[in-house]
Amino acid sequence: MGGDRVAENQGLIESFLDMMLAERNAAQNTRMAYARDLLDAASFLAKRGVAVGAASEDDLRAYIKALASFSARTQARRLSALRQFYRFLCSENLRAEDPTRLIDAPRAGRSLPKYLSEAEVGSLLKEVSKPKNAEGVRLRAMLELLYATGLRVTELVGLPMGAIAFERKLVQVRGKGGKERVVPLGDPALLAVKAWIPIRKERLGEKRNSVFLFPSSNPAKPLTRQRFFQLLKDLAIGAGIAPERLSPHVLRHAFATHLLEHGADLRSVQAMLGHADIATTQIYTHIATDRLTKMVNEKHPFGRKR
Repeated sequence: MGGDRVAENQGLIESFLDMMLAERNAAQNTRMAYARDLLDAASFLAKRGVAVGAASEDDLRAYIKALASFSARTQARRLSALRQFYRFLCSENLRAEDPTRLIDAPRAGRSLPKYLSEAEVGSLLKEVSKPKNAEGVRLRAMLELLYATGLRVTELVGLPMGAIAFERKLVQVRGKGGKERVVPLGDPALLAVKAWIPIRKERLGEKRNSVFLFPSSNPAKPLTRQRFFQLLKDLAIGAGIAPERLSPHVLRHAFATHLLEHGADLRSVQAMLGHADIATTQIYTHIATDRLTKMVNEKHPFGRKR
């Protein structure tokens, strides 16, 4: 009986994940995240003798209560996964009603993203310019691209060779859900990529080819996110920045914050970041406002403590 329940759980969850892939074009990482959350809920429910597809509102409230030691953000994410799962079951006539409809998600305070100052980014770019070997040239190209465009790390490492239009000074990006966007490129990023291309060709050799701008040692695959993370950590140490403060996402935040501080409009930043909802982009205005407030308090004669 227990084996039947496990098989039923897995079958329903797999059907939901297949729908996410086919109808919503969900990224593989997104699909895996939903799978983890739903399987965690299914495991909890199985201990109560309930199949995930047959869970009641009380069962699910018990599950959310069991997550009390987790952050509000994690609880809200798992409840969101369950909501979408049960709505799918209802749409497929596998359930009569959604058991999550009356369950409120815990309120998660929205934390401001970490970012670097312009001076700190300048220190990174100065440090990455020192080594003249192939690894250094590649890292500089990746860092310049990241800071110039605000790409997500998966978008950066997965860039194909044809993504950059040098004459038009643009990069074409395939983002979340397969959505494409075009982001302008400045001269420093273009020059850094141009310096990398002949080295890339030499490293691949005449008889080997790769579709990726930044291939790994296996030309059929791009440089991994994990390897790029490590290279950034090493670079941070050389630039005198605590390595835990630097990641590809921190540079994405720096890109957006510095643009807004220099007068860019919110809609343009939203388009370049690939945010579906402008509310996601608006968080950067809080950072800019906080910095301006601090500057006024420190520099304005009426703001100083007397």
